[in-house]
Amino acid sequence: MKAVYFAWVRERIGRTDEDIAPPASVATVGDLIAWLSARGENYAFAFEKAGAIRAALDRKHVKHDAPIAGAREVAFFPPMTGG
Repeated sequence: MKAVYFAWVRERIGRTDEDIAPPASVATVGDLIAWLSARGENYAFAFEKAGAIRAALDRKHVKHDAPIAGAREVAFFPPMTGG
């Protein structure tokens, strides 16, 4: 699975994307955020306000309880405003 990071999530992690292979116990977007947070200080900092992070699986916006099984790409980004 490819993880793609945007805006300050990208800045805090220090990369735009990466290939990841979460364990089978990581079943949802929320589980994935928790797993990524445990990978190091930069990830913990990026996901410290996990509830504010938005996610998309294969370019479709999803909630944190969405299953990740079969997804090829997950994107993480902060909330956006504008008009």
